[in-house]
Amino acid sequence: MANSYGEILTARGGSFILNDTSLYTGRVYAIAVLEDTIFDTLESIDTNDVVENVLPNQIADPLTGVKAGALLTPLDINKPFYNIGLTSGSVTLVLK
Repeated sequence: MANSYGEILTARGGSFILNDTSLYTGRVYAIAVLEDTIFDTLESIDTNDVVENVLPNQIADPLTGVKAGALLTPLDINKPFYNIGLTSGSVTLVLK
């Protein structure tokens, strides 16, 4: 788990640019949307390694693009995003 929101927002743990339709699997503490993006998969993982679909909890209409400049963070910091897939667009994944 990241130590603070400051570390998350400065990407102290590193980042990864997801700009294709492959599924990214790994703990992600924030997602910065770089261009209008449609998410295919957005899941979180808890401390017991249980994976949960959070797409409908994070995006009101998953079929509509999330606008460039949006910043998504998990609703529960103890459940980071885990599986992230895009239909289109590109995002920066902020890693631990």
